[in-house]
Amino acid sequence: MRRLFPLLLVGLLALMPAFADASPSGGGSFGSRGSRTWSAPAATPTAPGGASMFQRSLTPNTSYGSRSYGSYGYGGYGYRGGLFGGGFGRGFMGGLLGAGLLGMMFGGGFFGHGGFGLFGLIGMVFQLLLLFWVVRFLMRMFLGGVPSFAGMGGFGRGMMPDAPPPGTGYGGPPPQTSIGISPADYQVFGELLMGIQDAWTRHDLNALQAMATPEMVSYFSEQMSDQVSRNVRNQVRDVRLIHGDLSEAWSENGRDYATVSMRFSMIDVTIDRAGHVVDGSPSEHVTVTEFWTFVRRLPGNWVLSAIQQAR
Repeated sequence: MRRLFPLLLVGLLALMPAFADASPSGGGSFGSRGSRTWSAPAATPTAPGGASMFQRSLTPNTSYGSRSYGSYGYGGYGYRGGLFGGGFGRGFMGGLLGAGLLGMMFGGGFFGHGGFGLFGLIGMVFQLLLLFWVVRFLMRMFLGGVPSFAGMGGFGRGMMPDAPPPGTGYGGPPPQTSIGISPADYQVFGELLMGIQDAWTRHDLNALQAMATPEMVSYFSEQMSDQVSRNVRNQVRDVRLIHGDLSEAWSENGRDYATVSMRFSMIDVTIDRAGHVVDGSPSEHVTVTEFWTFVRRLPGNWVLSAIQQAR
């Protein structure tokens, strides 16, 4: 029985991702908020705990001295400084260390000679120090040591920050201007909430392309493809906006951004090809709170550019 328990646990863990598709967000945080992508949105009465940081974004986290909060969508963005900060450094150093350690394990020294006695240990330390300076020299020679930049009634009165948060990148944030959000804008936000949920349920990528940025559509498409491969489909219906607040609204680089927290309920189920419910309840509403960021380039329309989970 003890031997069977690990196998059963592995089987259960393998099944868990099959039921992680709830709503378009899938319970995750992804997208972009311009220069504020890696700055937490202001908390609101609807979401007093604020929002979780992005797990995926095509905007690289270039805040100097800060650590990354997740992947950058479709891979990293080059060398980020430091001795082993980039893929070149990690791969080169990893290959050398791997070869050396394997050499020691099979009787050779770090470079295939010597033993693992006292003198062998001293020799290994010396070779590591030498390797340190060689790799450092190569990194500086090839990379220069410089980071590379790869009226819905539910909405209440929002909170605006007193000053723009710190920007990302060496040059600091672009000029930002606080903007006002009108009742008509809130009406659009509510309509986008309903429309995106409906298009998600119908797997209508054409409709999503008219309501979201290409980055967001790529994430939605990826999740839909995953559902198809597993012969399931997530369906969301009877979406009801309960309350919403403005977190931040600003303009930069010719684009307007608005981040709003929204609490809404919905029927959220996942069905198989035969129409059987495999997750969720077809009769009970679930309530979620998320931060949605919308962007527009005047005179264009608002579209969705990010979703973040409330904490």
